[in-house]
Amino acid sequence: MANTKQTSKSVASKASSILRDSRYSNKSKSVAGSALSQTKSTSKPKK
Repeated sequence: MANTKQTSKSVASKASSILRDSRYSNKSKSVAGSALSQTKSTSKPKK
């Protein structure tokens, strides 16, 4: 069964800033990356 849950924009924004900030641990960045991978894509796919 596919996971249909998606991360909200506010959580995605926080996750993005965590990934760019060197003060956070690799574990925190891993969780942030996981959250971002569950966001709805807003860009158009490349052809």
